[in-house]
Amino acid sequence: MIAIVLRNIGRAAVTLAGLVALWQGLVWATGVAPYILPAPRLVASAWLGQVDYLLTNSAVTAAEMLLGLLFGGVLGAGSAILIASIAPARRWLLPVLVVSQAVPVFALAPVLVLWLGYGMASKVAMATLIIYFPVAGAFLDGLRRTEPGWLDLASVMTQNRWAILRSVRIPAALPALASGLRVAAAVAPIGAIIGEWVGSGAGLGFVMLHANGRAQTDLMFAALATLSALALLTYFTVDWSLRRAMPWQPETAADDGRF
Repeated sequence: MIAIVLRNIGRAAVTLAGLVALWQGLVWATGVAPYILPAPRLVASAWLGQVDYLLTNSAVTAAEMLLGLLFGGVLGAGSAILIASIAPARRWLLPVLVVSQAVPVFALAPVLVLWLGYGMASKVAMATLIIYFPVAGAFLDGLRRTEPGWLDLASVMTQNRWAILRSVRIPAALPALASGLRVAAAVAPIGAIIGEWVGSGAGLGFVMLHANGRAQTDLMFAALATLSALALLTYFTVDWSLRRAMPWQPETAADDGRF
């Protein structure tokens, strides 16, 4: 296990070094002005010079992302269970699930800021809206695709459909829920950053917006790099936690690090 982790870290380091080298090569080849595309050296210098400022604002964005994941995950999973198990709820909630994606959530950001203010609440609500559909859709698909043989066996053993839901359908759909949560972890930064762009007093989106307005492109790229690191940390933490929570889920050779 340790060897696999070290191998993956090594691959990530090589990939990062390659991207930085490509970035530096592009700057050298084009001679582009630093206010348009700063060199990696300038971005690193800006990050080190503003490290406290960036880390303080990254903590705000991280809190918005994690709260959005929590609320979006709970609401999405709860909606999927209701839709899959209760016919009236299916008729009422399924259209809401579809409409939640038919309406551009980015267009709702100004409305959420108007309703909930410039604080953290509007950003958490934005992240929750973006996260809700991947979780609800994936979990609902898993609940609908329970192995028929398991359901037949469970129905012979008990006539209580709630017991079947709790003991068979939900456990069988957990891998689908895990897939939805992984997607949610990947898109969680979107809601937080869009909300911060619309109106906020803190967060990495706030830093990028004001750095762009002041032509501090190096600081803007430093904030973007911090956000990328935060997003990767969130995704891999969620992925690791889900793997530990569901050890029975089979892994392919691609998953266990052989490829």
